[in-house]
Amino acid sequence: MLYHRLIRYGFAFLLAIVFIGCSSRQYNNYPRYKTNFSPPKNVRINNSNSMHKATMRPYTVGGKTYYPTTVRIGDTVSGIASWYGRDFHGKRTSNGEYYNMYDMTAANKTLPMNTMVKVTNLNNSKSAIVRINDRGPFVKTRIIDLSYAAASRLGVLSHGTAPVRLEVIGFNGVINRDKTKVKSVSMSNYLVQIGAFRRQSGANRYASRYSKVLSRYKSVVKRYMLDNYPIYRVYLSGFKSENEARDFIAKGMFRGSFIVGN
Repeated sequence: MLYHRLIRYGFAFLLAIVFIGCSSRQYNNYPRYKTNFSPPKNVRINNSNSMHKATMRPYTVGGKTYYPTTVRIGDTVSGIASWYGRDFHGKRTSNGEYYNMYDMTAANKTLPMNTMVKVTNLNNSKSAIVRINDRGPFVKTRIIDLSYAAASRLGVLSHGTAPVRLEVIGFNGVINRDKTKVKSVSMSNYLVQIGAFRRQSGANRYASRYSKVLSRYKSVVKRYMLDNYPIYRVYLSGFKSENEARDFIAKGMFRGSFIVGN
């Protein structure tokens, strides 16, 4: 009887050692969570014109359409912050970079990429500066998804979320030190897409029709590739501001129309 008990306990002990060893190897595939971190310096950021054009276009997630918008130094907004970490570490962000949970970055639904934002935790008054390089969080009432590093600085890790205030303090990865100069980031020109066609002839006829009706705006046809086939998109140009373009869309003349940067 004693002999059989020793065999049984010994086998269980060996299984425990194997399980712990496997768990350790899996855990070590990821960087360990740290409390005394030093975010990398001189991080190379993606700040190309093509990236900005692409990430300022409207996009749809979960049936809801989001419209990236221009902002100004000093703009503020309040809401709920959350954070994301290990599960996304090393994966692509919306601006084409690789997410590093130890960088001071964050995700926002509509702010231009590389906008510099001061985030203040309204529960403890702690503040941190982050750079927007991703889209999200796509949860109602949440306005920013912090990296692990930023969430740690702000004391958000333990609770998962916290009420925060965001203040825009710079663009293109650069903080605006001169508070007397109010700057903004914007697209140089505004276009409103009013149609898309597989045949160039159809796009040209459509553009010609509305260039006569809407004399205030000029119609433009641009060729792109979609699923390895050409597609011809029809735009209206001549909008002097984003607000003018949005007011035009709100009139409902063209169903599904939206703003793009030129």
